[in-house]
Amino acid sequence: MKNTAYRIYMALVFLFLYAPILVLVVFSFNDTATASRSVWEGFTLRWYQRLFEDRMLLEALRNTIVIAVVAAVVSTVLGTMAAVGINSMKKLPQRIVMNITNLPMVNPDIVTGVSLMLLLVAAVSLFGGRSLGMGSLIAAHITFCLPYVILSVLPKLRQMDPNLYEAAQDLGCPPVKAFFMVVLPEIVPGIVTGMIMAFTLSIDDFVISYFTSGTTQTLPIYIYSMTKKRVSPEINALSTMLFVVVMALLILVNVRSGRTKAPVQKGEERS
Repeated sequence: MKNTAYRIYMALVFLFLYAPILVLVVFSFNDTATASRSVWEGFTLRWYQRLFEDRMLLEALRNTIVIAVVAAVVSTVLGTMAAVGINSMKKLPQRIVMNITNLPMVNPDIVTGVSLMLLLVAAVSLFGGRSLGMGSLIAAHITFCLPYVILSVLPKLRQMDPNLYEAAQDLGCPPVKAFFMVVLPEIVPGIVTGMIMAFTLSIDDFVISYFTSGTTQTLPIYIYSMTKKRVSPEINALSTMLFVVVMALLILVNVRSGRTKAPVQKGEERS
């Protein structure tokens, strides 16, 4: 009886979470003139076709991809370096730095967005820039992606045998070469997971991007601007495409995490 109630409860939770998304996907193929009309009038692909005929949409898509790629790469490099440094700290400084690292993750997005906007506006004024735009968006996205990369790489460093790096140096390997030959291969799964997570978060972000975008539009901002006008079914198609991309990346992250955990568990069972 307890298991049945638990299963019913979980089924209701998943239904509540994913039923609206399922309706969104289905009605992105609905042959109707308005997105708010919830009557099925026939199957069509014209809303997806119109998306790729929209110049402003294609520009927003290009901006989103460029920002996400640059933010993911830069935050991965900086986050990996920070994780290596944090891992080598003593316990008390490490706890302090980790609390500071976790703060942007628990901080409300609107607070982060407003504070970054004020900081970037001051920086633009100080260095003689014109206004917020692509550069401010990239800087903001790197800022909020960085903690996730650190938290993805740090566990891999803690799982690694610390004596391997010292042994490589004892055998005559220089410190930098020892890092790339011994440490880096061990933490690559965490680096890749952090990069994919940063890319996903960058594509999906709206609140922080809205405050730091200036005149530059990303896909989430473009979707928001579409809701101010007559709601076209194009918004259903665009939201569906964004959902599919983010879901595919999250599945990839989970698959990679599962593959890296399996060898560790096998090694523990053997020992």
